[in-house]
Amino acid sequence: AVVSTQSTGIDERLKERLVHEFTHIRNQCVQPLAQFLDYMTYGYMIDNIILLITGTLRNRPIAELLPRCHPLGTFDELATISIAQSPAELFNAVMVDTPLAPFFSECVQDENDLDEMNIEILRNKLYKAYLEDFYGFCKKLGGTTADVMCPILAFEADRRAITITINSFRTDLLKDDIENLYPTCGKLYPEGLKFLKNAEDREEVRRICERFGSYKDLYNGVGDGPNDKTLEDKFFEEEVKMLMLTFEQQFHFGVFYSFVKLKEQENRNIVWIAECIAQKNKNKIDNYIPIF
Repeated sequence: AVVSTQSTGIDERLKERLVHEFTHIRNQCVQPLAQFLDYMTYGYMIDNIILLITGTLRNRPIAELLPRCHPLGTFDELATISIAQSPAELFNAVMVDTPLAPFFSECVQDENDLDEMNIEILRNKLYKAYLEDFYGFCKKLGGTTADVMCPILAFEADRRAITITINSFRTDLLKDDIENLYPTCGKLYPEGLKFLKNAEDREEVRRICERFGSYKDLYNGVGDGPNDKTLEDKFFEEEVKMLMLTFEQQFHFGVFYSFVKLKEQENRNIVWIAECIAQKNKNKIDNYIPIF
């Protein structure tokens, strides 16, 4: 469905409110919570950097792309990056001037690797490095924070692995190259990831997921019918359940992560409802992901 201008405006205002609330929390923090909240922003930074690289490859001025960046993924050095006029300049700026520099140094060796075909591969490599690093950070914190956050990040790692597998069908990616994109901090690691890399179609992915207790019911209700859910919907539902449970525990950092993620889901719900109203499609207005 084409998103209406009105819904886009609602989405922008909701996003601004979330960023304002998150920034207020971040400004009150001391270590190690400050570092934890910084980790939460790295995923948005990755998306922003990939957006800028893709734009420069297509000869789009960075000044035109900056307004499309997610505000939670902005950082002080973004002004420096905006001066870059080519993918090579942008690559060098990212390698030196951003919090993502350690992840980039792991994933790409020089600017010659930056082309249209490799952009999505680069995004997945960056997310892999980021998730594994964030998982290690939470595990090192220990206590209830580790107990709460490690399963959530493991779920996110497995979600990415499953999505990467499905998106790799009918591409020229080699099996070993696909496996190298999988985060290794999920519950599917290592056995499940080896099965996934050899999967040939969606049905095989379903069978693999059903072999693992955590994802046995993931595909229930998934289909192409008018009342069926998408796999993405089921992932969102499972994520919401896990995030809600973080509020059952006390004295841990996971509630800050859950606050932001649940706010984002609430925003998606509001935009969905607004879009259904705008398109006079009220029979689908209840097809959002309920929270609490």
